[in-house]
Amino acid sequence: MSRALPKYNKRRVVLIGGAAAVVLSGAVIAGNALAGETSNSSGTAAKTLADPGTIVCPDVASQLPDIPASAQAEVDRNLTLLNTQIQEANTRLQDTVGQGGANFVQNAILGPLADKRTSTIDRIAIAIGRTAEKPTGLDSLAECALDAGGTATGDGAASPAGASPEATPADSASPSASAAAGDEAAGDDSAAADTSDVGTITCPDVESQLPAIPASAQDEVTRNLTLLDTQIQEANQRLVDTVGQGGANFVQNAILGPLEDKRVATINRIATAIGRTADKPTGLDSLAACTLNK
Repeated sequence: MSRALPKYNKRRVVLIGGAAAVVLSGAVIAGNALAGETSNSSGTAAKTLADPGTIVCPDVASQLPDIPASAQAEVDRNLTLLNTQIQEANTRLQDTVGQGGANFVQNAILGPLADKRTSTIDRIAIAIGRTAEKPTGLDSLAECALDAGGTATGDGAASPAGASPEATPADSASPSASAAAGDEAAGDDSAAADTSDVGTITCPDVESQLPAIPASAQDEVTRNLTLLDTQIQEANQRLVDTVGQGGANFVQNAILGPLEDKRVATINRIATAIGRTADKPTGLDSLAACTLNK
């Protein structure tokens, strides 16, 4: 018995030591796995934030006809503005990574940019047309696209390169995320009810501020007055369709701002039509800005 006891003790020490080694190895492996996961996640997040893509737009200057000397300064000013608009859009693309839903880039950045470019390009064409033949078809150069790091989807949305695709959230959904999704679905009825309280966009009346309209300009003025009403209707519909999207400034940046740009261009066409055979009305641009009333 006295000899067996030491052997038993040795076996027990070996077994305990082996178990401890297994536990320690497991802890090391788990630690390495967690460290790797954290590193990979950090790397992915960093890549997503650093590479949302670049907005590129068609070149307008190369598509212009000969520019009359009297229009050169105004054309140059608006060409510079086009470049500024692209720079501002790319800055906003960087600053808003991860914000909004699937259509955020299209609704809050690309759409408003196209509206601004349409107005600016229209001013260029009008400036040239005052003393030469007005160029047509330039509006086709207003639309821009997300290139390089960003990948445009079928509906015009964009996802930054390296980011987890938003189209397949189930791949990375956790139980708590699934529960949150369920809660969100359960709240759809209340969200639908909220759309009735989004408010209404109202704009200053332009027609009542116009001078006597020459007969030769009546059709063009009427057509553009109708367009002003259509623009307001479209903005109010968009207000309803985008409830809950974007941040605190979404309505201003994605709806009211683009609406104002459209109205500036339309009002300018009205003034130009009148000015062909009568005194061109001034100060109508002050009627372009609209407000959200709740």
